[in-house]
Amino acid sequence: MASIQKRKGKKRTTYQYTISHKSLDAPLRKGGFRTSGEAKAAAAEIEVQLNKGIIPFLRPAPFDEYFDSWVKLYKSNLKTATLNHYRYTHDRIKDYFASTPLQNISSQDYQMFLNQLGSGRSKETVEKVHGHIRACVLDAVDEQIIPRDFTRKGELIYSVVAKDEAEKHLNYNDSILLLNTLKKWLNRGLEYYLLLLGLVTGFRFEELVGLTFEDFDFINNKVNVDKTWGYNNKMELGFGPTKNKQSIRKIVVDKKTMDLFKDLFDTLHKNANHLVFYNSRSKYKVITNERANKFLREILLELKISPAITMHGLRHTHGV
Repeated sequence: MASIQKRKGKKRTTYQYTISHKSLDAPLRKGGFRTSGEAKAAAAEIEVQLNKGIIPFLRPAPFDEYFDSWVKLYKSNLKTATLNHYRYTHDRIKDYFASTPLQNISSQDYQMFLNQLGSGRSKETVEKVHGHIRACVLDAVDEQIIPRDFTRKGELIYSVVAKDEAEKHLNYNDSILLLNTLKKWLNRGLEYYLLLLGLVTGFRFEELVGLTFEDFDFINNKVNVDKTWGYNNKMELGFGPTKNKQSIRKIVVDKKTMDLFKDLFDTLHKNANHLVFYNSRSKYKVITNERANKFLREILLELKISPAITMHGLRHTHGV
């Protein structure tokens, strides 16, 4: 049976519950509640568990530590770039909640966290962080560390509106203009071949820079994708796996484009990893995403194509 005690502190008055039950070796106490009603509600939830034969998790579980352990246990097989998203979520948890135990976090506390998180951040970022946390909290509920999912009623707040889809790709006429111009300007550098292949295949950037000479089948006019290459400091340097199994594929490319690459290969210097878009001066040994985007912006500006897009926009353009 539960009893509620009022505790007067120097700064504020809080409430504590004390529960005695036949399944407990000693009374269970928990304080810090702002009102008597909150303490009664929390005690009632614990009593329901006890009556079902469930012994509550009594040891405090700091939110930041539990999330970190959860990621190491369940997400250790993810690619470095994806793991970095979970590290970002961990940092947001630590910044706001510090080492507050999971047991002490209410739905209101979590909503205040979401409100602060959404200030100055995009919908995509808020959704990703919320998704990570909710998956972790649901496991904590399953493990009986906490009695309920405090993320369930979370309302996502964000202040940065994502770009309209029309701004993420070129229309048909502009894409044809860009395609024909790239083919004319290939003598300007290897970057133009990279842009051309990105436009005609829709490959992800890490797939493009991970291509080797052996991935080009000039007999059947196909390009093979079965690996990626780390091109920034958020990724491991060298070859890596594709985003998922479905990303492993062979793409048919028009013969004119394949012939352009066949001629290119006769002029390229070989490198240890047989990379097509190799750049010895780059820290990552390939043409960087920043450099490719710079060339793309300059071309679009010269062609008076607006709005400007990035390499990722080429992927959207291919899909239109």
